[in-house]
Amino acid sequence: MGLCKLGCAPWLLGILFLSSLELLCMADVHYYDLIVRESNFTRLCTTKSMLVVNDSYPGPEIRVHRGDTVFVNVHNHGSYGFTIHWHGVKQPRNPWFDGPEFVTQCPIQPGTNFTYQVILSDEIGTLWWHAHSDWTRGSVHGAFVILPAPHESYPFHPPDADQTIILESWYNDDYLELIRNSTLNGQAVGIPNAYAINGHLGDTYECNDTIFRMEVNYQDTYLLRIINAAMNEEKFFSIANHTLIVVAQDASYVTRFATDYIMISPGQTMDVLVQANQNIGQYYMVMRNFHDSAASSNNNLTTAIFQYKNSVGGPMNNASLVSLPEPDDSKATSSFLSRIRNLRVRQNPPLRVPRAIHRRVYIAISTNSIPCTNDSVCITENRFVAALNNVSFVSQSINGVFTKDFPLEPPEYYNFTGDLTALNRNVTMGTKIVMLNYGEAVEIVFQATQFGAGGSHPFHLHGFSFYRVGSGSGNFNNVTDPKSYNLVDPPLINTVHVPASGWVALRFFANNPGVWFSHCHFERHSSWGMDTVFIVKNGGTKATSIRPPPASGMPVCSGT
Repeated sequence: MGLCKLGCAPWLLGILFLSSLELLCMADVHYYDLIVRESNFTRLCTTKSMLVVNDSYPGPEIRVHRGDTVFVNVHNHGSYGFTIHWHGVKQPRNPWFDGPEFVTQCPIQPGTNFTYQVILSDEIGTLWWHAHSDWTRGSVHGAFVILPAPHESYPFHPPDADQTIILESWYNDDYLELIRNSTLNGQAVGIPNAYAINGHLGDTYECNDTIFRMEVNYQDTYLLRIINAAMNEEKFFSIANHTLIVVAQDASYVTRFATDYIMISPGQTMDVLVQANQNIGQYYMVMRNFHDSAASSNNNLTTAIFQYKNSVGGPMNNASLVSLPEPDDSKATSSFLSRIRNLRVRQNPPLRVPRAIHRRVYIAISTNSIPCTNDSVCITENRFVAALNNVSFVSQSINGVFTKDFPLEPPEYYNFTGDLTALNRNVTMGTKIVMLNYGEAVEIVFQATQFGAGGSHPFHLHGFSFYRVGSGSGNFNNVTDPKSYNLVDPPLINTVHVPASGWVALRFFANNPGVWFSHCHFERHSSWGMDTVFIVKNGGTKATSIRPPPASGMPVCSGT
């Protein structure tokens, strides 16, 4: 897994995210090696070879402390290039190692290796790492656990143990071939054949697949580190007969609350306490999709076992009887999300919600179709694309190919959440980005539309955590809706649920110079161009400017 070398980290983080000088002086340096190669896995009575890390699915866990620096040497023993992204790690002034393919780096080519420098700052709790090339993250991913620094404590009674729970999509086909075929034929990738919890499909499918078992002691309290690594599905999750206490989201503590279920979007993480206080036995852990669009969905239940030591027999109830919202229960989703509030404790970053806004960006989200450029390959005359403000992002493999004219508002206003079947909005293909001045207070409003299949979207911004200050249904009103903003205790997150036929508002300070990708974390939408880039200019000092590129160089794009 990794070799930890103790001592003071040899880097100066500057003023961006440090809560104290003490944190810097107690930070450690860690070293990990990730060997990426093909391995065989059998699920659903089918054996396939897929790219994984250290021969495991999911990949190995990285476990460090707040404020540490981690060097991860990634060895590509596979047959094609990829990159690794450290999801939710802000990487202060350090975009060189953020990982999105053709945005901040070229792929790590087969037969080569590349060492990432992962700089932690104020993140605490659970994050994750994953491939950031085509659909490779479906099998190349793992947990990134950030424990309290040696002088810190949890803002709750320490758990007796913790357990990572990774929610995943399973396809019998190869992930790279899935997206390559989709790109060629212009159609969407089909729904998964199944879903998995920590790599196990559970007992609700037909092939007697293995089931993940979490063994617990009666009366002990456990911290579940839940990661939604699914490709295109938001998830409900519950444990039969047990109450979940949500304590953190996206590596930031939240005001604790009790719930029977959680709703977690792709890319998001949640830390949840659960006490083993029921009769000794075996209880189902169950997940199912939350699905609110017209696109196809697989609504299978996927199971794991919360198993008390010395219990005998099988699970004490049927998985279908576990209390979970219905797959299309938008009220259950909005009710759950509305309860997530920032916790004012010393273990969290000081609450600094921007009030006076310097830069406003209003983004209409859409899925569209355009005429096929190659009728001999496309299945129909049109192909799917996705867009932000009518711009479908095109990744470039040549440095410097971008324009600074991403529209800061929709080029045309219409009833975004009404019946749009008769409308055909033009889409521009391009690599258009947003330039931000260092220190600007930024507000982004994401507006869901009813183009295509409609539905909700999980949006992720690299390089930052942001405050989710507001959300609502219908079209955003820039006069009345800001009056309902929560500027007192909004959650600090890195991936946000944009509700179907609704909007969400985010605020943050642009205090991390660099090049930062932003995209829908539904992989099909990101592949179609539902992305953009924010470039934060340097400030006036060395401590507010981007770090120099690594002296050892960056991966080189094939053919350049």
